[in-house]
Amino acid sequence: MAGKTSSHRLTFAVLSAAAASFAMLQSLVGPVLPTIQHDLATTQSAVTWVLTAWLVSASVATPLLGRIGDMLGKDRTLLVALGAIALGSLVAALAPTIEVLIAGRVIQGLGGAVFPLSFGIIRDEFPPERVSGAVGGLSAVLAVGGGLGTLIAGPIVQLLNWRWLFWIPMVVVAATAVLAHRYIPRSPVRTEGRVAWPAAALLSGWLVALLIPLSNGAAWGWTSLPVITLLVLAVLAFAGWIAVETRSSAPLVDMRMMRLPAVWTTNLVALLFGAGMFSVVAFVPIFVQIPSATGYGFGSSVTEAGLMTLPMLVTMAVAGGLSGPISPVIGAKAQLVWGSVLCLVACLLLAAYHDRPWQIALAEGIIGIGIGLAYAAMTGLIVRSVPAHQTGVAGGMNANIRTIGGSIGTAVVGTVIASGARPDGLPQESGFTYAFLLLAACAAVTVALTLLVPAARRAPAHQAAPGEALTGATR
Repeated sequence: MAGKTSSHRLTFAVLSAAAASFAMLQSLVGPVLPTIQHDLATTQSAVTWVLTAWLVSASVATPLLGRIGDMLGKDRTLLVALGAIALGSLVAALAPTIEVLIAGRVIQGLGGAVFPLSFGIIRDEFPPERVSGAVGGLSAVLAVGGGLGTLIAGPIVQLLNWRWLFWIPMVVVAATAVLAHRYIPRSPVRTEGRVAWPAAALLSGWLVALLIPLSNGAAWGWTSLPVITLLVLAVLAFAGWIAVETRSSAPLVDMRMMRLPAVWTTNLVALLFGAGMFSVVAFVPIFVQIPSATGYGFGSSVTEAGLMTLPMLVTMAVAGGLSGPISPVIGAKAQLVWGSVLCLVACLLLAAYHDRPWQIALAEGIIGIGIGLAYAAMTGLIVRSVPAHQTGVAGGMNANIRTIGGSIGTAVVGTVIASGARPDGLPQESGFTYAFLLLAACAAVTVALTLLVPAARRAPAHQAAPGEALTGATR
């Protein structure tokens, strides 16, 4: 038993390193885009693709590789995802032009499958009584890793240069891949079948058509022809994807699974939580960097703005770590409800009180608790509500929906903040106040939606569909 426990701890440590490395890439580059733009002599619209390309690539690859992992083995697919992150980081670190850097970010984005694969491995390998704790701990790692990028980006660039934002993840991920190959057991749960490529193409199509205008709408103009055309294409491709998946005997994403009450309600909550978290991580550092001569803001440097996120990271880690042990006592649904309530309180505090750094820090600390509790609860609800053979694709779609929510949230909040800019081009304080109130309204809707989420129940054992079978293997 001691040896088995030690093995589980080692597996969890390797998965945590893999997940944290990819999570940091969400926010590591954002604070230094102006530096990259200057160094590569490119335009602002071009440099935003460093974020957009990663977002689109991750959104497409996450459910696709999640499905492949369910079929061919989560351990092997995890190595592919880690290899993509390492290769993409190498390309980005050596990039002589913005085009090559964007290509590197596309390759990096293929590693988005690390999220669902890690949760699937935990479900496959850990005893039932330890799954909740492990899922909560890994959810905390994912949440903290996403914010940690903002914290460390400034010091890395000041001490070294922006290319080390890719060298460091490359080294860490390469080492993690070696450990994963050595210590992650071979997947005992697999699904025979094939990848539904027409469904994959339509899924990719509507995600790309949706995320590109959401990420660039403010720059292109929300009523511009490219934005409207892409949004219409997204709707059409989404409708086609639903039709193909519903009729398929081997769907990429089982629509019956997506209609499970615990799944669709949790995914809807994830959409709104993604909108809130991504917006806070993106725009609070911008707020504190506004020159104090404007009458608000603190004139912070990039490094100081990153440090302002520290309270959120600390409380997020603590709450996420505790979510597993307390889940059997209070339940995942209760965690989701209280996490939403805390985010609502924090957004109201940001809207009303943002004149002192400690007020920002207090609000971010409260948001950290809310996100730490909620992210772990959402993942646990999804993992425990679907059959084991669908863990990868279900987790992938949940992560995707959070990302889509983040894209929508940052696009809308960015538009609100930018409206009515000052003569010097800086946002007015009222823009941030309205944005924080908008996030509070979003959090209030989230609280209401969490009440619709059913309490967590164990998923039924898998019953093989026609043409489907489970295979087991050992290393």
